[in-house]
Amino acid sequence: MINKKWLKTSMAIIMASALLIAGCSNGGEKNAGNNEAGKTEGSEVSTEPVTFTYFGFGSNKDVLASDTTIGKVLEQQTGVDWKMEFVVGDASTKSGVMIAGGEYPDVISPVAELEKLIDAGALIPLNDLIEKHAPNIKRVYGDYMDKIKSEDGNIYILPYTANVNGYLTEPDIGQGAFWIQRRVLKEFGYPEVKTLDQYFDLIEKYQAKYPTMDGKSTIGFITSAGVSGDFYSITNVPMHLAGYPNDGNVMVDMNTHEAKVYAASEFEKKWLTALNDINSKGLLDPETFTANKDQYLAKLTSGRVLGYFNYGWQTGDATNNLKAAGNDDLRYVGLPIVFDESIKDAYIDPPAFVNNRGIGISVSAKDPVRIIKYWDNLLTEENQKLVQWGQEGETYSKNEEGRFVMDKQQLANRNDNEFKRSYGWAYFDYEWPRYGSNSVFEDGNSYTVGNQPEVAAANYTEGDLKLLEAYKVETFSKMFAQPVERPWYPAWSILKEQGSPEQIYNQKSEDLQKKYYPKLVFASKSAYESIWNEYVKEFSKLDVAGFEAFITNKVKERVAGKW
Repeated sequence: MINKKWLKTSMAIIMASALLIAGCSNGGEKNAGNNEAGKTEGSEVSTEPVTFTYFGFGSNKDVLASDTTIGKVLEQQTGVDWKMEFVVGDASTKSGVMIAGGEYPDVISPVAELEKLIDAGALIPLNDLIEKHAPNIKRVYGDYMDKIKSEDGNIYILPYTANVNGYLTEPDIGQGAFWIQRRVLKEFGYPEVKTLDQYFDLIEKYQAKYPTMDGKSTIGFITSAGVSGDFYSITNVPMHLAGYPNDGNVMVDMNTHEAKVYAASEFEKKWLTALNDINSKGLLDPETFTANKDQYLAKLTSGRVLGYFNYGWQTGDATNNLKAAGNDDLRYVGLPIVFDESIKDAYIDPPAFVNNRGIGISVSAKDPVRIIKYWDNLLTEENQKLVQWGQEGETYSKNEEGRFVMDKQQLANRNDNEFKRSYGWAYFDYEWPRYGSNSVFEDGNSYTVGNQPEVAAANYTEGDLKLLEAYKVETFSKMFAQPVERPWYPAWSILKEQGSPEQIYNQKSEDLQKKYYPKLVFASKSAYESIWNEYVKEFSKLDVAGFEAFITNKVKERVAGKW
């Protein structure tokens, strides 16, 4: 019997080889420059104008890269432009349409659709391209090469998290947290808020005192559970409350490395019971499970929401807009909320490498060699500074010590969503081959603007400083426990082959949660227990033990250095 997966892989390799030969025979090429400029010594590369297609499964506005400042600079260096498009609607449906048609954009940033696209043979192996044409890719990903190879030995994507020259933790919170509006804390004298009960009690007291804002009802609490692809922002919460970092749908014991599913557990029940309770008190947004992304962000930007759970990177547009509006009382601060005070929080990510998110070249790509050289050029230090900091003298400057700094206007631009789109930061600072966010440049400056201590300090408003002083910390991340290293982290990045028992378990468990979460959260008190028992009974029909054994085995392999 023919191995279908082997056949798809073989066909991908054959197509990649054909494209590679075609790319190498491209006429009219000239010397591309030296390694320092990001190109292979003595290699030939065309700089004739060409426009490739890019498709991202994240949310963004479509754009022609050369219409942005960064995209134009990179086009001038390489001759390459990009027609960038992003998913609208359901990501799974879009990937299915692509696969059924067999036609793909030149490059794809698949996000959660990666395994499906690899299984369909949509992405070409990058191994030979990297070896022959990409010294910077080898420099950046050198320590991670074994971690980015699939089981067949091929590299199909370049991830976004390869840390270079060290690891610098962020001064502010970009990951998960329970966010609370600052006016709530201010109203009650900046109290210590550690537990879920304390958090909801404070919101309840404030809403009772101030039920409206500008003639509209305030909203006690919300999550982005209605947003397509963001349902984990409500299902992930139990592990955070229990003192575990974002390992996905399992909690991993630090000593035994055993992975345990927390869905349908007492941890999840505590969380859902709390949501049911605040709903009965009128604190929960009734559109928690139905609001789309724009509606959700609009509510946060309105200032009517008193608290929410989310990952900081999911709400950037709203938080930037609130900061630009200039009313610190309506902005939010992240809190490391747990079930009880005996639990040490673990919200801040430990050093991590995510190998199932990245960007790949499709089997439909017109010129893989040209693309890989573009990526290699993108990974020079000069261009990595461009995509994060911009241009010296315009979007940032250096102080006498050579440290990167920004003045007030430059900081305002960095936080302005429209400027970020027109400049290109909204398009080039993440879903491309890049240094990991916690990296450090060779000159000692932070790769990520927000991690630069001088920028973080200058970016703080009077309201920020007052809040930090009230809680006796220098930065907002100091309100959280420092991370403990976990060699496997994050477990959610463990690849689960499309159609495998583990992937089927994932899908069925998520389907059950999507079915029962709204029922449980909006249930009457008298009906809650029976619905919970029904949910647990349905969940017990899934192969939980098999999934836990699979993840445990993979975690232990990673601890042993095998990825």
